[in-house]
Amino acid sequence: MSREIVRESQQDAKVKNDFSKGSIPKTILRLSVPMTVAQLINILYNMVDRMFIGHMPGDGRLALTGVGITMPIITILIGFANLCGMGGSPLSAMARGRDDMDEAESIMGNAFSMLLILGVALTAIGLLIKRPLLYLFGASDDTFPYANAYLTVYLLGTIMVMISLGMNPFINSQGFAKIGMLTVTIGAVTNVILDPILIYACHMGVRGAALATIIAQTVSAVWAFSFLTGKRAIMRLRLNKLRLRAKTVGRIVSLGISNFTLHFTTCLVQSLCNKQLQIHGGDLYVSVMTVINSIREFGFAAINGVTNGSSPVISFNYGAQRYDRIRETIRVLTISAFGCAFIWWALTLTIPDKLISIFNRDPELIAAGVPAFRIYFMVFGLTAFQLSGQVTFLSLGKSKKAIFFSMLRKAIIVTPLVLILPHLWGLGVKGIFLSEPISIIVSGLACYITMFCTVYIPMGKMMKEQSPDKLPDTQ
Repeated sequence: MSREIVRESQQDAKVKNDFSKGSIPKTILRLSVPMTVAQLINILYNMVDRMFIGHMPGDGRLALTGVGITMPIITILIGFANLCGMGGSPLSAMARGRDDMDEAESIMGNAFSMLLILGVALTAIGLLIKRPLLYLFGASDDTFPYANAYLTVYLLGTIMVMISLGMNPFINSQGFAKIGMLTVTIGAVTNVILDPILIYACHMGVRGAALATIIAQTVSAVWAFSFLTGKRAIMRLRLNKLRLRAKTVGRIVSLGISNFTLHFTTCLVQSLCNKQLQIHGGDLYVSVMTVINSIREFGFAAINGVTNGSSPVISFNYGAQRYDRIRETIRVLTISAFGCAFIWWALTLTIPDKLISIFNRDPELIAAGVPAFRIYFMVFGLTAFQLSGQVTFLSLGKSKKAIFFSMLRKAIIVTPLVLILPHLWGLGVKGIFLSEPISIIVSGLACYITMFCTVYIPMGKMMKEQSPDKLPDTQ
């Protein structure tokens, strides 16, 4: 009887999460709301750390700066997790859309094995080269002790971070957005509880903040693993699917490399900005950028919740060859992304002082941060163009375009601007902050227009012709 109940439950889930049927806006809303909440909560991991660290008595601002210097390295670790998770989950969703469950589970199993291998390798490499990396990324003799203390503890928990972040997309891609939200929520609540205990009560300082994060990620990883190996999942993580297959690994990497490239270039730009700010403004402006990055992450999280909620719908319908539903999803995705982006844009421009004071109330930091905020976030609402186009390419497996536009914004546009603008017209640090809005306008429009011309319009023609053929390769 229990087996029959399980089968009925799984069958109900398959019907409910058949994205080729039903209202597109309602489906996206059902997936996006919990994913948005999950994204926002996920940002709290690092934000809560920085909030508690920034308010440490005496050396709060230096400690905040030190932890901010570790962000590029942590961004790289997250990039490797997304290489597997965001590279594998759309492929498994496409396979499920074709009703090929064996292939869908093989993709997920290979992604899990990749996460384990990468987790061990990154831990060892990170511990070996952390000192030169931190100085390369902008640490000074005053901030290095804080950066080193935080990063050392964080690296020891890399495997759990990889599993937690890398496997949650496979939960979401099956339509279990609320379970995915719980993966993040459980960890975030654990982190919030442990932070003040370990930082203040146990007098561990930045080490306590890092330890709280690692324990929280471990709890999240256990939760995700338990669900994916349990009876409720449509696609289950099975032992016989963990053996790596070269072709499957290649497909995961091919698609996931776009998201990884985004994180890698973000890492390089963050480190370059820290270095340039150290030269042109000192530790104060590195602190300002740490706060800006924290607030930007929170804004991106809200938009990513909407875009990630649309991704399984696009991938599933691509596998099912329902091009009409893909076009409708793109329209809903774009409108929703703009709504989220403009709300956050308005907040950053109207109350920057209050946002900065969340992390540290130092008058000098606030005085330097307010004008920097207004420059950096001046066109933040237009990020919807980049993220909508990017997620469409990723969801359809168009890896070459996704990689190109990941590189365009950060590596090709921002990097030279960060190096050149400080020396023009006496801009100094203002030039570093100005590089962001310029890149948003140029790369965002280029990405969305390309997506519209190479995906949206061709699918419309195919829909009218009612052709069962696959979308032509537009990479």
